[in-house]
Amino acid sequence: MSQPVPPPSGNPFAGGDQFAPAPPPAPVRDRVGLGIVAAVVAALVAAGAYGAIGGAIEREIGYAAVGVGFLVGFAAAKVGGRNPALPVISAVLSIGAVYLGQLIVTAVMVTKFGGASFTEVFFGHFGDLMTLWKRDAEGMTYVFLGIAAITAFAGAKKADA
Repeated sequence: MSQPVPPPSGNPFAGGDQFAPAPPPAPVRDRVGLGIVAAVVAALVAAGAYGAIGGAIEREIGYAAVGVGFLVGFAAAKVGGRNPALPVISAVLSIGAVYLGQLIVTAVMVTKFGGASFTEVFFGHFGDLMTLWKRDAEGMTYVFLGIAAITAFAGAKKADA
């Protein structure tokens, strides 16, 4: 038997496959555990910043919930990858972060007017803080919790793209 002769044009694709092979797909990052850890850390940091800023100006900043949500979602997706659970987990954690930030604002304001230390108010009277938050919560308080969740979900999707 004789060997096949390459085409005279010198084109390696002539007479055979007319298309170059596709490059291999990019590796998929799917580190859910690390994404959740990153989201929890981002939520705690964002809650602290939200509470500190709100306490310093002696009122809550509802629009800061957008930043909290985006930070949590972005961190989760950047570290954790494309797992579809991360945007949902980020949304839930961002609600908790905004709530915790609002509790910190309340504790800071109580310490300014009550004379007790922040740690005493926050850790020693946490149940009272939650009761005070519930009493003072109004419609916009819940709207901003929802905005934080939506922004976290969108932030995770955006960082994943």
